[in-house]
Amino acid sequence: MSFLSLSHLEKTFGTNRVVKDFNLSVEKGEFISLLGPSGCGKTTVLRMVAGFETPTSGGIVIDGQEVTGLKPNQRNIGMMFQAYALFPNMTVAENVAFGLKVKGVAKDKRDARVEEMLRLIGLPEMGGRYPFQLSGGQQQRVALARALAPSPRVLLLDEPLSALDAKVRVSLRNEIREIQRELGITTIFVTHDQEEALSMSDRVVVMNGGIAEQVGAPFEVYNRPSTRFVATFVGTLNVFDGAVTGPQSVTLAGVPVTLAEPVEASKGATVALALRPEAVQLGRVEGADVVLPATIESVEFLGSIIRVRARAGGSVVALDTFNRMDAPPPAIGAETEVSLHARDLIVLAG
Repeated sequence: MSFLSLSHLEKTFGTNRVVKDFNLSVEKGEFISLLGPSGCGKTTVLRMVAGFETPTSGGIVIDGQEVTGLKPNQRNIGMMFQAYALFPNMTVAENVAFGLKVKGVAKDKRDARVEEMLRLIGLPEMGGRYPFQLSGGQQQRVALARALAPSPRVLLLDEPLSALDAKVRVSLRNEIREIQRELGITTIFVTHDQEEALSMSDRVVVMNGGIAEQVGAPFEVYNRPSTRFVATFVGTLNVFDGAVTGPQSVTLAGVPVTLAEPVEASKGATVALALRPEAVQLGRVEGADVVLPATIESVEFLGSIIRVRARAGGSVVALDTFNRMDAPPPAIGAETEVSLHARDLIVLAG
């Protein structure tokens, strides 16, 4: 039995159905990300788990206990908010101890737990400081310690890194994941940042319009998206039109291609074929299933990666190459070819 189970959750505000028949089973110690654009319902799902919103229908079970009708303070859940939400009139130690004090934990045990939490987040000497004396990253570490101090059954993270600069975000997300693994705490993380979701999660739930379009491991969601929305939202995508010629074959830009999987479309139908930029290669590659004439339209230097856009097969194709000092990027306007393999093509549903 799953440690956390969300069954047929729905939430309606007036006539607006924000969450629609949402189902999710989470194992103990698993790190799950809810990924999607603003307004897709991911934060509403999180708030229903926390008890801040009551589901219009459906149920929530944690460790065998039905909690749908319980108040937030009866669920033993820790939550870390997008805003730091630290009490400005309390020291770091007092902030971390707040949940323990509310639960009636004795002072000596509170102090020992606070000391343990501050060591865990790498701020053992800052218990006497106030929030305004800390950087943004340090404040979020304290918020994490406060959420973890009462030993919650589930940790909920509502876009906690969105207010931080890029370098601090990368550092802090790695720290959060390490702490989560060390404690083995079941975690749900809400984000609209695909890189965060892919790099941190055991599984990713891609949400759109209140529903879960796909649930799977990051590798699976990125490489084998189940719908057009997932494919376009998670990562950059090239899309070609293919004419179906058989149960597992199409023509792409006039070239016959045998796909890795069967096509659920009748002969003569047009299907969308997707390809990630890293699966497209510049120039003629031996063994490639499709080689198309191409004209370079733009070159974007991204450090270790160079993103090239070329017009090929009637559309603009994005491709990624590694930066190499001995191989300068192609010139804009240059005539070349692009190569691809049939095994990398994804047939998009929807």
